[in-house]
Amino acid sequence: MKKKKIGLLPKIVIAIALGIGCGLFFPDGLVRIFLTINGLFSNFLGFIIPLLILGLVAPGIADLGKGAGRLLLITALLAYGFTLFSGFFTYFASDLSYPWLLKDAELQPLETAVEPLAPYFTVTMPPLMDVMTSLILAFTLGLGMSVINGAALKGVMEDFKDIINKVITGVIIPLLPLYIFGIFLNISNSGQVSGVLGVFVKIIMMIFFLTIVLLFIQFFIAGIVSKKNPLRLFRNMLPAYMIALGTQSSAATIPVTLEQTIKNGVNRELAAFVIPLCATIHLSGSTMKIVACAMAIMLMSGISVSFGVMAGFIFMLGIAMVAAPGVPGGAIMAALGLLQSMLGFDETAQGLMIALYIAMDSFGTACNVTGDGAIAVIVDQINKKSHHAGTREELEEVVVVE
Repeated sequence: MKKKKIGLLPKIVIAIALGIGCGLFFPDGLVRIFLTINGLFSNFLGFIIPLLILGLVAPGIADLGKGAGRLLLITALLAYGFTLFSGFFTYFASDLSYPWLLKDAELQPLETAVEPLAPYFTVTMPPLMDVMTSLILAFTLGLGMSVINGAALKGVMEDFKDIINKVITGVIIPLLPLYIFGIFLNISNSGQVSGVLGVFVKIIMMIFFLTIVLLFIQFFIAGIVSKKNPLRLFRNMLPAYMIALGTQSSAATIPVTLEQTIKNGVNRELAAFVIPLCATIHLSGSTMKIVACAMAIMLMSGISVSFGVMAGFIFMLGIAMVAAPGVPGGAIMAALGLLQSMLGFDETAQGLMIALYIAMDSFGTACNVTGDGAIAVIVDQINKKSHHAGTREELEEVVVVE
């Protein structure tokens, strides 16, 4: 009799259920053990993310050959365009709904929170480089290898890519259920999220609804460009969406996002280039959450929300999101400076932003990674059209010569 293996998605669902249930009766000492494990895993994830980007993006650019520079520009523009659209879409939706949705809401001063549980110990794992350095290095090496056709360096990078893939499949993926169990165990045990949800439940439900609408718009565009059924494209990306709900990390979801994108008919090599890249530079869902939460807090605090100020904030936020680390809560940390300098958020408002953002971090992350699949479909279609056009031009040249 062959043993049936449990898939990753059922493991994630089981981990979430067990985490919520065990958090109700586990003693603090036992919870801290899992917090320690989660801390180690999270630090390792932060260490591996720049290497993951370098190991996947650089060979992907090199494999695409001379068209890599053009595809890189197209992917970056699409990611930034989708992010800006998300920000302005959220602004107008919030501007229309918040006056009646939050008409009786008033922001009260933060009360002193219960001291959160801490891990028994932590091991710092500083990354060899930050995310932006990793991206620039990956672009430089990838484009350079595509221009000079350097076999030696490309061989080294291919070996490095194999190592990164082994780390993903042998370490990160197997530990994800345990990591997710720890996340939900801490949430259930501390009760912090339930308190935040009790105050901001209307905002959270609205943002969840807006993320679904945004994804349908993105896949509708992808369906028009590729002439494929947008609902089928979206349905194929649901496993990535569900896993991102649990992991709250775009980087940790890359392997699943990649496989589901390939199922949508995207060229494997192109998908291996676009998906890791978009996991860093495409944050439509995170931008949506930050804009919606910021406007809600400003409205409840009596701060005027003008289109000019918010437009400048959204444009700068789109750039800041590129530098956001692909770990849970990374985007809000990258945005704190803008919230303070452009919107005048004090410590209380920043604290509420962090709490509210992390409470629903999974919604934005799931929107980010699922939208990556739509971008990949569009880029793949553009790449196919350019190849067909190039082939047609070559045939015309041959006919003229003859």
